[in-house]
Amino acid sequence: MKENQISPAEWEIMRVVWTTHPITSTEIYNILQEKTNWKLPTTKTLIGRLVKKGMLTTQTKGRKYEYSPAVTEKQSIKETTDALLEQVCSTKVGQTIEVMLENSVLSQDDLASLEQLIEEKKKTAPEVVACNCTPGQCDCRHEGGK
Repeated sequence: MKENQISPAEWEIMRVVWTTHPITSTEIYNILQEKTNWKLPTTKTLIGRLVKKGMLTTQTKGRKYEYSPAVTEKQSIKETTDALLEQVCSTKVGQTIEVMLENSVLSQDDLASLEQLIEEKKKTAPEVVACNCTPGQCDCRHEGGK
């Protein structure tokens, strides 16, 4: 896992901080209490990891620490999806996105944005995407690069 990648538990913390900041560890704990069975020390450990990874900034307010995001949610989503797609053969990226779409609930506005993006991508899309794998990592080279 890259230093800037975060675990599912850390995502839970970040989602709270992106929504409400600055925020204390106790406030984060209280918000997540219904969804998780974490104790306050667990929440503080996860926050500490996120600070160390450069995902959160800390400011002292009296005897408390307040946390704010050091990166945007959009930036984090992009880094996470980029990391996922780097693990997949370049010829399988379309299939990967297709699976993501099939398993997602999307609004009409989301679909309209995707349709517009697809129309733009069509203007510069190659006929065939070349495999970027090391020999032995996939079998697409044996299928004529498809």
